[in-house]
Amino acid sequence: MPDTNHPSTHPPLPPTTEDDRVSWLRLLRSRRVGPNTFHRLMAEHGSAGAALDALPGVARAAGVADYRACPAGVAEAELRAGHAAGARLLTFADPTYPAALRDLPDAPPLLWVIGDPAILSRPMIAVVGARNASSLGLRMARALAADLAAQGYLIVSGLARGIDTAAHRASLDDGTVATMAGGVDVIYPAENAELAARIAESGLRLSEQPPGLAPQARHFPVRNRLISGLARAVVVVEAAAKSGSLITARTALDQGREVMAVPGHPIDARAAGCNMLIRDGATLVRNAADVIEALPRSPEATQAEMPLAPAPTPAPERSPPPSRRTLRDTAALHSQILSRLGPSPLAEDQLIRDLASPAQTVAPALVALELDGRITRHPGGLVSLAV
Repeated sequence: MPDTNHPSTHPPLPPTTEDDRVSWLRLLRSRRVGPNTFHRLMAEHGSAGAALDALPGVARAAGVADYRACPAGVAEAELRAGHAAGARLLTFADPTYPAALRDLPDAPPLLWVIGDPAILSRPMIAVVGARNASSLGLRMARALAADLAAQGYLIVSGLARGIDTAAHRASLDDGTVATMAGGVDVIYPAENAELAARIAESGLRLSEQPPGLAPQARHFPVRNRLISGLARAVVVVEAAAKSGSLITARTALDQGREVMAVPGHPIDARAAGCNMLIRDGATLVRNAADVIEALPRSPEATQAEMPLAPAPTPAPERSPPPSRRTLRDTAALHSQILSRLGPSPLAEDQLIRDLASPAQTVAPALVALELDGRITRHPGGLVSLAV
């Protein structure tokens, strides 16, 4: 469910100058500032520049001494690298920013894109699955992607070997979106360089990572939340019992997306994950018609669930200044938060209810604890103790 404290209903003003874009990048690339903290700081301070000015004080209050925000030179170098790669920086406040991602509590504030961002207004379906896919699995992925694309759906996947590659190739003529774990200009695996170039011509490649960054293992789960977040439904074609595709499926459920799976033979390890998903309630998929049938049918329902463009919003109301808290009050609240958290992620809204404290009081405390490295945020508005 979307985080009610998320500022997506009141997007910040778009950066209109080079200095603004540098400030956005500096804030996002600063140590211990992820998407959630970025949005909170922007909501509290009104601009990236003001948030950067406040950040050392926020860190100091959290017990982090000598905190330094990301230097301007690092952000400027990232902008130059992106432009050199032929990429465009798409901000959360940009009209062409994908509306589906605005609903996410951890929506990426910035996206690097190569291709045509206008296609992000089309309804999308994700097709993901095993890298070591079988011939039948590849054939199924190609058929699903081609048929869904012919029906007007944009196919989203992760440019990996196997199922991802098959889905992208089958939907090239109608446009497809490749969501990258590393920089938008870093093709992984390298064997998909030609495919990636063709996707940029007729579709789009996107990443929230800096250009030139080689993907690491920790980047893939973060990337997977964008695959599911962009899509109205995630279709899994072959997946082992423990695989990245199942992480994508679980994230999709957290985001309120439909999860569907192609069944496989019970003794084929590559089908174990799909069979588990179906056992647990995922829609069984035999063809594209099954996928379309499981989606909301009426235009009203479709628009209500996922608008294709951001609706006009009223100007944000100024909130009253927060009441001044003593250091003892703040320390007590931090202690209460930490005592209620464990290594298993907990929904932030549930934590707020458990604490019986106002959201506007708990939110800054969570930011401070995150900056202090004592808690970790997870996709879907979840938090846990840092391990």
